[in-house]
Amino acid sequence: MDRVPRFLVEVLTEPQRGGESFLGTIKIAVLPIAKVFTLCFLGFLMASKYVNILPANGRKLLNGLVFSLLLPCLIFSQLGQAITYEKLLQWWFIPVNIVITTVLGSIIGFIVATIIRPPYPYFKFTIIQIGIGNIGNVPLVLIAALCRDKSNPFGDSEICSRDGNAYISFGQWVGAIILYTYVFQMLAPPPELGTFDVEDANLPIKTPNKDRLPSHPSGTSAEQVPLLTANAAPADSSGSNKEKVKEFFKFLYEKLKLKQIIQPPIIASILAIVIGCVPVLRRQVFTSDAPLYFFTDSCLILGDAMIPCILLALGGNLVDGPGPGSSKLGLKTTAAIVFARLCLVPPTGLGVVMLVDKLGWLPAGDKMFRFVLLLQYTMPTSILAGAVANLRGCGKEAAAILFWVHIFAIFSMAGWIILYISILF
Repeated sequence: MDRVPRFLVEVLTEPQRGGESFLGTIKIAVLPIAKVFTLCFLGFLMASKYVNILPANGRKLLNGLVFSLLLPCLIFSQLGQAITYEKLLQWWFIPVNIVITTVLGSIIGFIVATIIRPPYPYFKFTIIQIGIGNIGNVPLVLIAALCRDKSNPFGDSEICSRDGNAYISFGQWVGAIILYTYVFQMLAPPPELGTFDVEDANLPIKTPNKDRLPSHPSGTSAEQVPLLTANAAPADSSGSNKEKVKEFFKFLYEKLKLKQIIQPPIIASILAIVIGCVPVLRRQVFTSDAPLYFFTDSCLILGDAMIPCILLALGGNLVDGPGPGSSKLGLKTTAAIVFARLCLVPPTGLGVVMLVDKLGWLPAGDKMFRFVLLLQYTMPTSILAGAVANLRGCGKEAAAILFWVHIFAIFSMAGWIILYISILF
């Protein structure tokens, strides 16, 4: 009878293929999640009515500070120091992987939405909440928490953090384009309703054709038609051409959602890639003896503050609970979205990464590169997708999903990270 306990102890403590025991692997995977949970809990406590140091307005300001300053500084300093022209060519699969993540996640979302039939009009909403994961903030937090531990399997803490942050930051621009093109269009309210609030859907959106006056095909009333029309003076041809060009660029700017796409983190990513890939500029900014290295070092200092600030804000945002959005979606739809995002999407990512690794498309021997690719499939629903949903009129429903998916992601991410580390090492 003593053999069974002894066998279990040997299995749990004996070093495996990567030199770590099973218990050691669990420790490596769970500790970063525990750190994230601790900081989120402190944010929750600070925002509670008992302390109330982080009220709603304070959290909004903190989120704005993170998004506009701290996150761009972290991306610029870490990505700029890590990237070169040669590495740019080696890292080509990171943005491709983000696109594949979106496509596979959306396919899974479509299948799940078809099976569960979410309340009208949340079919496309369900697809997006399953298909779009957090490829920026949460992975950066996990990498920082993982690399701080000197016993992490990726080696030197500084190199681990720098490379991990660089890989994650390199794909930020692709995620922004997907968010403000694909997600923005998918979350549009149904044209026949014009809103996600079904109770208000009985309000007429357009004036029916039969109510228009027969004498005025455009539907305007007789009082609105001017009695006299003045002939417009012929405009100067050169002036009209300039106006046409200006209107064209204005139309292009609005149509492509450039204002939403060109955000501070994206600008920081582009600047870091350009400066890091040009040797002359790199020697002026990113090397330790560069004349402008003081600017990079300042960004490093500010970037270090991003992780605790965003976790405090995230924990504080959970203080209000799921809100009224849960009742509109229903338990079945909410549970299906959380399960599909956290349990069905990651296995597809594991298959994709193992396939491209077998094909030799990934940098040889770079475990952190593969780990970041796997994390892109494992993360909870994107917080920025919730911001886009708020713009489209379904922000309460998105807030409910974000609440539940982040609660359960604490447990799911720990399990998937244990599996990834076991496979990689």
